Amino acid sequence: MDEQTTADPADTGVPGDTGGSSDAGGTSDAGGSSAQPGYGVGPWPGGPAEWPQGEQYDPELLAAGDTRNVIDRYRYWRMEAIVADLDTKRHPFHVAIENWQHDMNIGSIVRSANAFLADTVHIIGRRRWNKRGAMVTDRYQHVVHHEDVQTFAAWAAAEGIPIIAVDNVEGAVPVDRAELPRGCVLLFGQEGPGLSDEALAAASGHIEITQYGSTRSINASAAAAVIMYEWCRRHAG
Repeated sequence: MDEQTTADPADTGVPGDTGGSSDAGGTSDAGGSSAQPGYGVGPWPGGPAEWPQGEQYDPELLAAGDTRNVIDRYRYWRMEAIVADLDTKRHPFHVAIENWQHDMNIGSIVRSANAFLADTVHIIGRRRWNKRGAMVTDRYQHVVHHEDVQTFAAWAAAEGIPIIAVDNVEGAVPVDRAELPRGCVLLFGQEGPGLSDEALAAASGHIEITQYGSTRSINASAAAAVIMYEWCRRHAG
């Protein structure tokens, strides 16, 4: 199991963050410019003499402004300080995603995992994954890689964490009626084929999302967000 701790710009499809903002957590794309950002916050009012004290604050962001996609609590904070603070309160559920086709949904699932404060995201299969949809949130989220399902399942067994497969397969229980353990890893498949047979066999539980229209399935990243929200509805707060 290898932790992927930084974003690879070559994988994002865009240089750095999108929308002209920087999310490097220690630098700002303002580059000292006096131009006000289109969103976020500008330089700290009053100059260096008025800057707040604390190791969490980034002098470059205080001087140039902070246009990153972070909540107000973390404005002007260093990326490392944000991660350290998140680590004190992460939820005990993990998210795992099979990656055999370089699925563009993976980035969006990572972004949702950050929003719902998942412990860790596990990428199974190909090491490289499409980070565009993550919008740089992978820099604040623990992401680890497993070569295959067997390796991933061995990790889960060693940690004593049940694997809950999310797919609309025969025998799957609707999530609103299913048991959703507090400590678990939610396993999602690829857009189209869904979870592999090996992944389904490795799971101790199988759940699905009830649908009411004509389509057989919903987008993988949308499904992941629904399931993570349901976990938080039951266990968070």
